[in-house]
Amino acid sequence: MDFWPEFLASSWGKEFVAGGFGGMAGVVSGYPLDTLRIRLQQPSNTRSAFGLLRHIVASEGPSALYRGMGAPVASVAFQNAIVFQVYAVLSRAFDSSTDGTEPPSYKSVALAGFGTGALQTLLLSPVELVKIRLQLSTNARSHQLPNHQPSPLSVAKGILRREGVRGIYRGLTITALRDAPAHGFYFWTYEYAREHLHPGCRKSGQESLRTMLVAGGLAGVASWVCCYPFDVVKTRLQAQTQSQWDRSPPKYRGIIDCFQKSVQEEGYRVLWRGLGTAVTRAFVVNGAIFSAYELSLRCIYSNNNHASVQTEENSL
Repeated sequence: MDFWPEFLASSWGKEFVAGGFGGMAGVVSGYPLDTLRIRLQQPSNTRSAFGLLRHIVASEGPSALYRGMGAPVASVAFQNAIVFQVYAVLSRAFDSSTDGTEPPSYKSVALAGFGTGALQTLLLSPVELVKIRLQLSTNARSHQLPNHQPSPLSVAKGILRREGVRGIYRGLTITALRDAPAHGFYFWTYEYAREHLHPGCRKSGQESLRTMLVAGGLAGVASWVCCYPFDVVKTRLQAQTQSQWDRSPPKYRGIIDCFQKSVQEEGYRVLWRGLGTAVTRAFVVNGAIFSAYELSLRCIYSNNNHASVQTEENSL
């Protein structure tokens, strides 16, 4: 039978493992650009992406670009594993018309992506909160030694202590509003792009590494462009701290309030601030994610087939 990744949705574990490898590849390849994106979105920033990069390296050292990466490497690997496994199952569930030998329709792909994005928000929202708090910590090397930098775990404990469980899930709603449609565009664009770059590959699974990289990169760009204003609002909501004993109200009281105040103070352009960095990062990261995912899936499938053949030969 022809191999294609979605076919393995019936084989639990393969997409999970391959998705984990994809997640790790994505985090490592794009984390510095993600740090730039987070800082560019802050109200206090007045620098260009390149100017901000030079400032961070000069005042905090190159390691500052990777600050807080520990939490995403572990959690995004698990999150990506969940995402690809859930997507594989949902893409079949939403397309009952196929008999299992054809790839899911584009409509089913988009619906499965939408559902996957909504479900993974529960895991992703606390992780991104911790990551954003770490990325916005601007301790200069001259004032604080590297071993005194807060760890992801200490930041998470501090949030729970000061803000409670509600604090650790700050930004959950806006994260869902961002991720559900973004994942719909994400998987639809990938499947559409790979099929047009290499006709027939959705069924045969024989596309080249170049096709994986380009299709994955385009999928990442599409998912960010469609939801970027939501990401700006989410970053600002999660960046502000509010202790449960703090009597002073936060600057932003919610999604609509944050949107209105941001536009009033900085204009509509603020909703697209940092988009260039985000799109560049998205192309690199998601090209790496889909390539690592597809190649890992092929290795797992090939090894399983080889092991099955050896078992049959030994039994004869």
